[in-house]
Amino acid sequence: MKFASTRLIAADIKAMVAFYEMVTGQAADWLAPQFAEIVTPAATLAIGSAETAAIFSPGSAEPGANRTAILEFMVPDVDAVFDRLKDKVELVHEPKLLPWGNRSFQCRDPEGTIVSLFMPATEAAKARFGSR
Repeated sequence: MKFASTRLIAADIKAMVAFYEMVTGQAADWLAPQFAEIVTPAATLAIGSAETAAIFSPGSAEPGANRTAILEFMVPDVDAVFDRLKDKVELVHEPKLLPWGNRSFQCRDPEGTIVSLFMPATEAAKARFGSR
């Protein structure tokens, strides 16, 4: 089995795609007017409009309702990314060292999902991610 992607359902797909293009620096691949993907070397973030959820089963997914998942992006320099984004996003917290060894800041996407941008900071964290 191969984990293929995480998909977000958006009320405003254009705003969501623009946000993730800004955060990742990657252009989206629009596969249909109501569906786009941001493909990174490690994973794919799929974004579908609310109408795509109805294709599966009406009411099966609801835009802006997530309060359980955090999307995480590993970056080479979290402080540089913070400086680039801090005035453009809704911040959850500024960069800080977390107990498991990552230096991270968090923000929210246009529909409220938390996005964590981090870099391994301690030797143990660097070893976990193979970035020694």
